[in-house]
Amino acid sequence: MVSQSLPVVSKCAVFPDQESTLGELKLSVSDLPMLSCHYIQKGILFTNPPFPISQLFSLLKRSLSQTLAYFPPLAGRLVSDADGYIYISCNDAGVDFIHADGSHIHVADMLGPADGDVPGAVRGCFAFDETVSYEGHFRPILAVQVTELADGVFIGCSVNHAVVDGTSFWNFFNTFAELSRGVKWISRTPDFSRDSVLISPAVLKLPDGGPQVTFSGDAPIRERIFKFSRESILKLKAKVNDSSLEDDDGIDVAELMGKHSNDTLKFPDSKLTALTWLRNAVCGETKHRNPTVEISSFQSLCALLWRGITRARKLPPSKTTTFRMAVNCRHRLGPKLEPLYFGNAIQSIPTYALAGDVLSKDLRWCAAQLNKNVMAHDNAIVRKYVEDWERNPQCFPLGNFDGAMVTMGSSPRFPMYDNDFGWGRPVAVRSGRANKFDGKISAFPGREGGGSVDLEVILAPETMAGLESDPEFMQYVSIY
Repeated sequence: MVSQSLPVVSKCAVFPDQESTLGELKLSVSDLPMLSCHYIQKGILFTNPPFPISQLFSLLKRSLSQTLAYFPPLAGRLVSDADGYIYISCNDAGVDFIHADGSHIHVADMLGPADGDVPGAVRGCFAFDETVSYEGHFRPILAVQVTELADGVFIGCSVNHAVVDGTSFWNFFNTFAELSRGVKWISRTPDFSRDSVLISPAVLKLPDGGPQVTFSGDAPIRERIFKFSRESILKLKAKVNDSSLEDDDGIDVAELMGKHSNDTLKFPDSKLTALTWLRNAVCGETKHRNPTVEISSFQSLCALLWRGITRARKLPPSKTTTFRMAVNCRHRLGPKLEPLYFGNAIQSIPTYALAGDVLSKDLRWCAAQLNKNVMAHDNAIVRKYVEDWERNPQCFPLGNFDGAMVTMGSSPRFPMYDNDFGWGRPVAVRSGRANKFDGKISAFPGREGGGSVDLEVILAPETMAGLESDPEFMQYVSIY
């Protein structure tokens, strides 16, 4: 995975256009483990705006300054007190804004072939490459790099992972886009409260100089994006749930499914009743939800991936495999956190199974193991995770330590394509080199919407080759 270094045309600091009154925010038990992770690196690809590039950079600097006034922690720095507690000092120290020259690169070069690896050119579109989040004590918490392409623009954001999770990251990005296109009042105001069980008296002891990442950045890996259309995912979900969603009387079930989250609808067993239920759901007439457990579309997709990677790794049947899924705890805690709580509010749920069981049992069995753990992750379990961490405070170990791990991050629910800066929706979403190792997967929404999903898959070269030739997995992959 070769990275191209791009020339920097200019670099400056951008400050909030209003002075912060927020003071200091203590890092939580969800924030602190991320100090050993790289900065999050996510960005969006656009075609050229219909105005001069100089005007674009003036616009983006001005709107970034306005956005930072709504997100003062991003313009601050990490500080540690004498007792070892770590805070975000909202001191208006500013963020980096970088103009990079990618004029030799076209939009098509950034996308690469539909059936090939992600091009190395993408890596050069992010600042703070491989920077560990602890370094937020000495570096800006946020850097925005705008790369000028031959026929487009890439806006890449690198943000300290001990300060934000995916929910907070994309809320910032969406707000940045809103203000850039001239919105006067932002639609999603972040919540900076620090009064939940996540704020702990426990102290995380760190080595001198701070923690380091727990995986090797030198191991050979391949990176590819596998696309799954809405129709393909509906087919997979129906197979996992052993049900038919075909329509006999003219109703467009796929369209209805596109309008309602696949992960929240619970269908009855019979085909006729399910269709009636869907009609009622669209019309707002459904009063009761069938209690029958249904495997969600995303859990179905995760199970498919788990089996494909396990098979490609050629693990012995007695080897224990692990599939980790990051879950949002905002709505799982009691009392609930605000949906736009700013910071990390995620926990990693591991599901364990023998390789022999993953491959010999059917797809529904694998999906059911994932579903059971996600469904069980309620307020009590969230609090138990907090208590366990308080007994042994430590950074989160990222990596594939035994050769049999898969780690799923990000979410197809994040509003990644809701980022119109004034000249249309993004062409694609891409990420940098941060936190990538064999078995690391990130889920993005598909650009076409409607429940489509893109999976960014990082695997050892021989494992990727095995997955690409796996009939069960590839029959659901869409090439377009």
